[in-house]
Amino acid sequence: MKTIKALGVVGAGTMGSGIAQLAAQNNIQVLLYDNQPGAVQSAVAKIQERLTRAVDRGQMPRGALEQTLNNIIEKSSLESFKDAEAVIEAVVEVMDIKKAVFRQLSEIVAPSAILATNTSSFSITELAGVTPRPKLVVGMHFFNPAPIMKLVEIVRGEDTADETVESAQHLASQMNKETVVVQKDTPGFIVNRILMPLFIEAMRILEEGVASPEDIDKAVKLGLNHPMGPLTLADFTGLDVDLEVMDYLYDEFRDDRFAAPQVLRRLVRAGHLGKKAHRGFYHYPS
Repeated sequence: MKTIKALGVVGAGTMGSGIAQLAAQNNIQVLLYDNQPGAVQSAVAKIQERLTRAVDRGQMPRGALEQTLNNIIEKSSLESFKDAEAVIEAVVEVMDIKKAVFRQLSEIVAPSAILATNTSSFSITELAGVTPRPKLVVGMHFFNPAPIMKLVEIVRGEDTADETVESAQHLASQMNKETVVVQKDTPGFIVNRILMPLFIEAMRILEEGVASPEDIDKAVKLGLNHPMGPLTLADFTGLDVDLEVMDYLYDEFRDDRFAAPQVLRRLVRAGHLGKKAHRGFYHYPS
């Protein structure tokens, strides 16, 4: 199995910067690009801050920090990805934007390069359909924070080749991750198919006044041995992202298990309007 030495990462937000840090820490050269001015520089600065704290706590030698930063190469255009052996797309969770990125990448990278997406729910088959290389398109769903969370969901599209799945698994293992293979290209894959109904039921319990946010989270943490309560986790993943995923799953399945509660819509709307309530369920408006 070929070891990836040069990895392109498109998107320098929370997930993209986390994947870039993770790969760089594991001696993979990372080409990092974002179309927003200053985003890559900001991401690298935050990576440096995180690693500096690790050095100060004695969790990392200073030489490893310097090597990690040296492994990240800031790029100002996708055209500079021509030498990438694999690319992971980690842009905003909007299908049309992801498709545009895949179309561009297909014209730039080598014919043998793997194109992976970090989407948490979208169809790999649909994304692959805009490229001339659907056999080389695969899902690699990392979890936040990428340098810490152990799992990567490897998602097979309808046309994804076995060799591509194996290469994606090998790339994840280069980054010291555990993998599961999603054999059928289904919305939400494994984790979000299970997680979103948990979020929704917790929100409905809150909405009905059955219990406080604190007690809902405490019940799940102590009763089910989860490390974090569902409302805390929903806040952490981002309420707007949660709502987008729920709406996508509902549109795909037409199943009330995935119907987003009104309390979530109100909090997301409040966030868009700049109100304090958008901070999360622990600032739930009365």
